[in-house]
Amino acid sequence: MSYSITQLLTQLQGELANAGLWQDKPVAEHLLQSSQPFCVDTLRFEQWLQFVFIPKMRALIHAKHPLPSAIALTPMAEVYWSGRYAQLHTVLKRIDFTLGGRE
Repeated sequence: MSYSITQLLTQLQGELANAGLWQDKPVAEHLLQSSQPFCVDTLRFEQWLQFVFIPKMRALIHAKHPLPSAIALTPMAEVYWSGRYAQLHTVLKRIDFTLGGRE
């Protein structure tokens, strides 16, 4: 089955909410200023998805800018969530595959 990135971002948001990982309140602005991949020193992975990845991807789509051609969210999810949240893993694999990354 083929998915658009817009559909996958909506699914990702829904799965984060279903898993109880979606935050109603934004994180402090200084936490978003990390230079580490996935903001590992300031955010949990689900926070990075919610406050960095999803907004950045939606902004790129809205501005009709090129999307990343290779990403690897799935390995980070496997390490961070270690077998939990199967539906989230599925959506992240679809995003990686759709953008040309690893499945």
